[in-house]
Amino acid sequence: MFDRCYVCARMLNTVAVTLLAGKASYVVLLFGALLLGIQTTLLRAEDTPQLLTPELGEPLHPSDIENYEITIFPNGKNLPEGQGTVAQGEVLYQTQCAMCHGKKGIEGPAARLAGSDGWFSFRDPLRVLRIRKHPVLLISVGSMWPFATTIFDYIRRAMPHQAPKSLNNDEVYALTAYILHLNDLLNTATQLDKHSILEINMPGKARSVIAD
Repeated sequence: MFDRCYVCARMLNTVAVTLLAGKASYVVLLFGALLLGIQTTLLRAEDTPQLLTPELGEPLHPSDIENYEITIFPNGKNLPEGQGTVAQGEVLYQTQCAMCHGKKGIEGPAARLAGSDGWFSFRDPLRVLRIRKHPVLLISVGSMWPFATTIFDYIRRAMPHQAPKSLNNDEVYALTAYILHLNDLLNTATQLDKHSILEINMPGKARSVIAD
């Protein structure tokens, strides 16, 4: 390595002398030779190439990963045990959700939870009046989302806005049941759990394309 560095130094010295002597025609050749020498030095620095392994993070045990594997799939995968009724959800909604979504889920200012099909209701004769009353709330969660499990998933991971992941599973089932009730998909006597939630037929499913 020392010999190669010495050669590179001599070549640099030669370039400097050449420039001072005005022999610009040799500059390109000398620089090319210099770069070739440096490249050869780097390639031969180690006869056996080694893979670089960044020392970032630490291995996770499967039990640690389970704590973060909370995504709820349309087929019910990862749905937890628990249950909740529409009546229980109504009480929770008024204390945890109404401040952002409105008393009936349509007033906002946050996302509209219930109501007609929003952007899809171009033939709705009352659409103009509805847009005038709530101009920024055209799209409804209840009419667009294709699966009730998605409502459960979103509430559990992100709601309420000021304290996400603060609700237990029973409370999330109850709030999901109440939102479904606001969309006329559940009656007041219904109790929602990991089995009954899969039986809900969401209006948005017909508009969705599900990849196999």
